[in-house]
Amino acid sequence: MRTLLVTGPAGAGRTTVAAATALRAARDGARVLLLTPDREAGGLLTGPPEAQIPGQRSGAGDAVERSEGTPPWTDPVRVETGLWAARLRGSESAAEALAVWQERYEDTLELLGATPLAAEELTPLPGSREFALLRALAALHEPSPEPEPAWDVAVVDMPAAWETLKALALPEQLVRYLRRLLPAERQAARGLRPLLGRLLGAPVPAGRVYEAAARWEEQLETVREAAEAAGARVRLVLEPTPRGVRELRRTRAALALQGCAVEAVVANRVLPGGSEDAWYATLADEQHRVVKEAGAELRAAGAAFCVLPHLGPEPQGPVALAALAESVPPPGGRPPAADPGDPAEVDDLLADEGVLLYRLPLPGVERGDLTLVRRGDELLVTAAGHRRALPLPAALRRCTITRAGLHEAELHIRFTPDPKVWPHPT
Repeated sequence: MRTLLVTGPAGAGRTTVAAATALRAARDGARVLLLTPDREAGGLLTGPPEAQIPGQRSGAGDAVERSEGTPPWTDPVRVETGLWAARLRGSESAAEALAVWQERYEDTLELLGATPLAAEELTPLPGSREFALLRALAALHEPSPEPEPAWDVAVVDMPAAWETLKALALPEQLVRYLRRLLPAERQAARGLRPLLGRLLGAPVPAGRVYEAAARWEEQLETVREAAEAAGARVRLVLEPTPRGVRELRRTRAALALQGCAVEAVVANRVLPGGSEDAWYATLADEQHRVVKEAGAELRAAGAAFCVLPHLGPEPQGPVALAALAESVPPPGGRPPAADPGDPAEVDDLLADEGVLLYRLPLPGVERGDLTLVRRGDELLVTAAGHRRALPLPAALRRCTITRAGLHEAELHIRFTPDPKVWPHPT
């Protein structure tokens, strides 16, 4: 199953583009699931605002009725042939998880004299939407008990671009923190813990701490792999303004650093030209200039680019979306990298120049938005405000950095072997 993430700046029409993309894929013959967090998204696909996605008001009353393995979205509703839509559940999913946990440990809580929390008492928790998204990506990539998956394509209406980046980066960051704070190899000293505690005069972490950390790491790795597999295909929505183009470049650079390839960019709500009104004509001319500039830049980089017209009122229902669906490219685009989690490549130039060249694609990045720090066996790279810790390959750990710079949308770092640790031929 292919998964396409649709994101962009707030207010640029991400949900509309996601719905049009899903409709296009369905009319091309695919079985498509559209996932969106927007409570009003039902009107895009089913018509009037009152025709909302079934189940979107649920969550408080039926929390205890849902099982722990229930996907974090409402029951999909069939929109038309080949197209289903569902709403991602954020705070409701957190409330249901708490209800399941309380039910499981009901006897223990009663023994402690604790008063269980009702789902109605909970307010939306910070980060609940991001965790719901990650759970959804993991659920989409879980093995299906059926011979064939229920859908061929999943189109996910993501939050604003920088929120999406933070959500996709979260599992990897948490795994890194766990490995630094509780290294797995420390468990080998399990039998020495009592002795170490007496010698050091301080408590030594018990085995169950490491066991819990191992369980967390395994779960986070599962989510990270799903997020990277899904994040390998991203569709960006462009706001056709000069500021929108600058933000597009920053977003592309940050996504590339995270290992996510942008397969297409959609310039949304572009006004038609030819008006006699001076104010309108100025705005339309600026949009067309921006679209031309962005289109040339993106096509040169190998990303698909399309323009969607401004329809005036918000589109309602498949009929209104049909014109947009015909204009958007079908899901697919350029193939993702072989390993979306590690976007860098290393060229062996030892014979000719005595160096190993580390190449990291960062399309759209500017020199002022790029910083690089080596810390031990990791590279801490910050591109356009997004930071990622990249582990160095084994060979580069025995080298020192002699030069680094940008070259044709790539960060080039030249590593020279350190004679103190580089293996010498016998």
